[in-house]
Amino acid sequence: MTVEENINESALSARELEWAVNSEQLLAEQKELNGSIVRTRFPPEPNGYLHIGHAKSMNMNFSLAFEKLGVAPENRRTIFRYDDTNPDAESEEYIDSLRRDLEWLGWKPERTTFSSENFQTLYDLAIKLIKKGLAYVCDMTKAEMEVQRELAMKRAMIRNLGKDPDVEAPIPSPEVLPGRNRDTPVDRNLELFEKMKMGLFAEGTWTLRLKMDFESSNPNMYDLVAYRIRYTRHPHAGNGWCVYPNYDFTHGICDSLERIDYSICTLEFETRREPYYWILWALDMFRPKVYEMSRLNLQYTVLSKRRLLKLVNNNYVRGWNDPRMPTISGLRRRGYNKDIINSFCNDIGATKAHNVVEMTKLSQTARTLLSATSRRCMAALNPILVVITNFDEEAAKEQNMTFEVPNSPTDESLGSHFVTMTSSIYIDSNDFRLKDSSQYYGLAPNKAVGLKFYGGNLVCDKVHTDSDGEVTKLEAHIDKSEARAKPKSFITWVPSDGLEAEVRVYNHLFLVPEPSDQWEDELNPESEVVYSKAIVDPSVCEVVDAKAVDVWKSNRALQFERMGYFCVDTETTFDSDTKEGKLVFNRTVSLKEEVFKKELTAEEEEAIEARKNKAKKDLEEKEARMKIDPINLFREGAEYKGLYSKFNEETGVPTHLSDGTALTKSAMKKLDKEKQKHMKAQMKWNKQKR
Repeated sequence: MTVEENINESALSARELEWAVNSEQLLAEQKELNGSIVRTRFPPEPNGYLHIGHAKSMNMNFSLAFEKLGVAPENRRTIFRYDDTNPDAESEEYIDSLRRDLEWLGWKPERTTFSSENFQTLYDLAIKLIKKGLAYVCDMTKAEMEVQRELAMKRAMIRNLGKDPDVEAPIPSPEVLPGRNRDTPVDRNLELFEKMKMGLFAEGTWTLRLKMDFESSNPNMYDLVAYRIRYTRHPHAGNGWCVYPNYDFTHGICDSLERIDYSICTLEFETRREPYYWILWALDMFRPKVYEMSRLNLQYTVLSKRRLLKLVNNNYVRGWNDPRMPTISGLRRRGYNKDIINSFCNDIGATKAHNVVEMTKLSQTARTLLSATSRRCMAALNPILVVITNFDEEAAKEQNMTFEVPNSPTDESLGSHFVTMTSSIYIDSNDFRLKDSSQYYGLAPNKAVGLKFYGGNLVCDKVHTDSDGEVTKLEAHIDKSEARAKPKSFITWVPSDGLEAEVRVYNHLFLVPEPSDQWEDELNPESEVVYSKAIVDPSVCEVVDAKAVDVWKSNRALQFERMGYFCVDTETTFDSDTKEGKLVFNRTVSLKEEVFKKELTAEEEEAIEARKNKAKKDLEEKEARMKIDPINLFREGAEYKGLYSKFNEETGVPTHLSDGTALTKSAMKKLDKEKQKHMKAQMKWNKQKR
């Protein structure tokens, strides 16, 4: 044991491998260095901004993993590591954003490290593998490696079927498999690797590969590339290197160097267990326990960094911190604070089960926590001016038209603010209709509604419209008499000295819960609705000022009564002293879950239905195709039926067209490549179905 005896190691158990077994000496060294400490790590690559999937990973590595294992709080340690081995995709902007988001979420790492700070050690360990005959310098091109890989996969599949790969898929030449460089002498490999490091070769000409196992059923064991030549300045390490280690070679070694006990990742890395442990076995280094959990899949959004980058670069959103983005920065700007995000991650937990989390879970978490802490105020997003014709008369009776309003109906400690009724007020357009109905409780011509906090009724007497029929102004009177009709509802209002604001109402980024490969066509055109002439309660001056607004912190949250939860946006320039500058608010969530349904034209509905039918048909055709034995592909494949009359009995590759014309060697070679692709796709399909 490397940790205390009472640790529940089975809570994070996973598929075991012979290479993963530590010697007694390695276990003793780990125990001596760590003692009762249990250490995890959070190792994002700085090639984009952190998103909510990373928040789940942070929650697991900084908290939940220890809870599952039963580790005492004083023995918990987590390292924050930048997995920065790809300088082409990384930047100082990303490095800074990762640190700030981690700090904002409240996680406190034992220390912060960079994989790049181990470049010399990694290089020395690569030299060690070369000297042990377990690594070699290779000049095979990417295309040649792909041919090599496909042949190895084909032979593995045949072997798994109990057939002889030397008969079914013979190796055409040792130049292909195991490759022309695999048996290069150690001294020559050391010389070439040194020249790679010195910058004497062009990018893409040479790599360092690990001498692993071409007979494995796992393609990740087909002599992985450990080092590539890249003439790119590293954002953290600078210009000192032109050879960079890849992820598979780096992260296991860094785990071992940093004395990690549990290396936690997502399930798509499950097939990387073999190379992870093979490398540490080959170097005789301590092997942490690896545990894979399901990645977070959240409705109505995408978490692929490639897709997120495309959203930003194609200007579908305002940037990485757009409130519609699932990034930590985007969620923070929208008004999701750290308590909401961490509580959500706690609630969904971490298991191996694949699932798609409903967006409503995140929204409801936000409502629950914001309800208790948000200051209330009134607002009109699309305001209608209401002139109160009997205001002076009623004001004389009241003597005081200023009302004290609690900032929270449930928490007196949040205090109160004052709102004053004026001779003209603003109401939201959603609270008025030209045509009344029995199911409508808002204001309509000759109808009374209650005015919140005033305690009396507002009765609409006259409607003013423009040339387009749009309501521009209402004339009304207020009624506080004892004989007044009891209103069915009370609406909110804003006094004439309300503050102009821009309010951005955010809806789902996508029209569908689970965006498909055509995700760009599924973007919601109404994911952001901007109300540029909104009016808000002047009391917000007490709590909103541009000097307090910060991109890297949670900004002031407010509940706009009867509308939802909003927060101050980072583009706010409002000065509370001078009352000048721009007020901008973002809607975090509505007060209750809304069902958004875009009104579609008949043509759009027809196109969507056609797309659904096509997707269903494509899936059915793919399922049928994946059942075809590779040797029968050209007999049974839909696109090949009737094209050929004769076939090679051993390989199934066609030799003659349907009219009897013999195929050329080149044509048969192309068809054999199609067969290889089918085998590769079939292996992938079968693996996913397991």
